[in-house]
Amino acid sequence: MARHNEEDSMAKSDITGKRKLLAQNVSHSNIKTKRWQNVNIQTRRLWVPELNRFVTLRVTTRDIRTIDKIGLFAYAQRHGVTL
Repeated sequence: MARHNEEDSMAKSDITGKRKLLAQNVSHSNIKTKRWQNVNIQTRRLWVPELNRFVTLRVTTRDIRTIDKIGLFAYAQRHGVTL
């Protein structure tokens, strides 16, 4: 499981590593200003039947949907993460 320290405390998924993206607001006059698109990160306590225990992770809402579909253990293996 990923550990959190000061330099890694940004909003980032523990499994996929997704984090905020730099984007641009574009006005009607085509003036562009930079802005951040944040990832929808949720802290979840998830049950892993293969390990017979709960694991607390910061995951995106898209991660949660996929975990519901295929399971946390399989999803973590797919992304090369050990629980």
